[in-house]
Parts: sequence; structure tokens; C-alpha cells
Amino acid sequence: MNLIDLIKAAVKEDMPSGDLTTECLALPPRPGRAKLIAKQDLVLSGAGAFEQTMHMLEPNLKIKWHFEEGDKILNKQIICTLQGDLIQILKAERVALNFLMHLSGIATLTNHFVTQVSETRCRILDTRKTTPGYRELEKKAVVHGGGMNHRLNLSHAVLVKDNHIAVMKGITPAVERIREHTDKAIEVEARTLEEVQECVRLNVDRILLDNMSNEKLAEAMKLIPEHIQTEASGNMTLDRVKSVAQLGLHFISVGALTHSAPSADVSLMFDWENS
Repeated sequence: MNLIDLIKAAVKEDMPSGDLTTECLALPPRPGRAKLIAKQDLVLSGAGAFEQTMHMLEPNLKIKWHFEEGDKILNKQIICTLQGDLIQILKAERVALNFLMHLSGIATLTNHFVTQVSETRCRILDTRKTTPGYRELEKKAVVHGGGMNHRLNLSHAVLVKDNHIAVMKGITPAVERIREHTDKAIEVEARTLEEVQECVRLNVDRILLDNMSNEKLAEAMKLIPEHIQTEASGNMTLDRVKSVAQLGLHFISVGALTHSAPSADVSLMFDWENS
């Protein structure tokens, strides 16, 4: 689903047969201005979705952005100003804000994680734990927050996880079978030090150290040569992530970036008096 289709579906969901309240007021067009204001410190994402939602209902809208996606915005700063028919802007408000608040929330949370590991070589990755239909937008939001995207989808890269290992009855047969069919890089999930050693013997491209304590991660890192990339995942909180990054890992993947980020707080203020 592309962005336009997603916006159309969201608008249809919000107004299946029009905006009953506004239309019952039988108001004529009200040319005027509105401004989008941050109500917390945040990192901006979702500006494109916000603008296209507004344009879908108010094609003559003029919008001036004071920040770009990825910019840090302080509480009470004006994010953008809008000029057009305030009646149509009012109809589009909730859907447009839903996009921007959700995506800016992801970018903001990602930036908090990125800041925690900024003094290490470690990079913060997202996962596939995304809202159905929103994956591309949510992964862009992670990038706006300073993070990196892991694989976009199952077609994008090879990642051998616990169920692949179980069905093949081991890491070695799984990796050997995959190498018969592709020359793409192979990442393998390891949950024990024995599995880490097996991955090293197979010379895989990246080892995903899954749900290990800091102590076990430190032991695992001693077993892995530098040319093999390392990634940690599982229970990665803001309080913990710095201590994990300091162990020397290349990457930490955090599902919470997309599945648990709180929406950023913003407000659209209408200037009715001068409309």
C-alpha cells in the first residue's frame, strides 16, 4: 500500500460519509491560518504524510515548514503554518495529526536510544515489529531519529532464527542449505555460547546474540572475531542499552522503537478570529 492509498483509507475510516458535525453547521468556506505547535521536545517525522493528508481535503492549502524531518524541535516551537480553508483543514486535522504524532514519536524514541550509545561504535537498528501498512513510514521515522533500518521485509535479507534452526535440526544444516541457494550475507540468531561458537566456525556474516545478559554478551564477544558483525537483541531498554553498546557490539536492535513508541504531543491551533 503506497502513502496515498494509506491516506485515503485513513480519511475514509474517519469520515465514511462525511464530517457530520461540521457539515450540519452548514458553514461556508473560511479562509484563514493555523499553526502546528510542539507540546514537548521531539524529533520531526511524518511531515509528508501530514501535508498530503491536508492537501487531499484542501487542495489549495499553502503550508510553510519551519523544520525538516529529522530536526529536533523544542517544546512550544511552531513546526509549520498553514493557510487555506479552515473548514477543510478541520476535517483533515485528526488523520493528519495521527500520522505526524505517531511517526514523530518513533523518531523521538529512536533518538533517545541513539543518544545513549553515541560514544560507542554501536548503531541502533529497528525490527519488523511494525504496524501493518505503516512499515515504510515507521522505518523512515527510525532513520529520522538517527537509527538504522534492519531488513525491510522477509525478501530483503537472510536471518536464520530459532524456528529455522529447529526445522533444520541445527544451525549448521540451516546455513549449509541456505548457501546452496544464495550468496547473500547470512545472519544467524544465537542464544547460547555453544551456538555462538558454531556460528564462528561457519564464518557467518553476522551473529545476532538473542536475549543474553550483559555477562553472557561479554563472554560471547570474546569468541567472535572482529570480521564477523555482532548484534544484540532482546530486552533492550533505555536504561540498559548504553552498557550493552560498551561491550563493543556493532548493532543493537530494538523492537520497541516501532511497537511501543509513545506518540509525540503536538497541537494544531486555528486562528478563527481572523478568518
